[in-house]
Parts: sequence; C-alpha cells; structure tokens
Amino acid sequence: MSAPRGKCPQCGGPVALLPANPFRPFCSERCRLLDLGDWLDERRAIPGEDAVPEPEATPPEEGA
Repeated sequence: MSAPRGKCPQCGGPVALLPANPFRPFCSERCRLLDLGDWLDERRAIPGEDAVPEPEATPPEEGA
C-alpha cells in the first residue's frame, strides 16, 4: 500500500501526506515559509469584514 499523496498548495508538487512529514501539507520548508510570508504580507487573507480599530487611549491631563 502506498502513502497518501497530495499536491503542495504553494508549488503544486507532490506531497506525502504522512504524520512523519514535518512540512505537510507543503512539500518542503521553503514552500511552507513562502506561504507564511504571503499571509504576513497580506497577499492572502480570510474573507470577512474589516476589524474596527479600538480608539486610542488618551493620556490623563496634568494638574487635573
């Protein structure tokens, strides 16, 4: 019986989908890091409404 195979979501190359593969679902550490960089650079995102930023705290006034 052969190992379950899949495609790397980054490059499309073959991937062994085994618990022993530390990079799954990616084929290599390089593809894993490229994908992480895409998320950090906001080239990938989960669709949804933009978060509303919380108002900045104002410092207390002196002499009050």
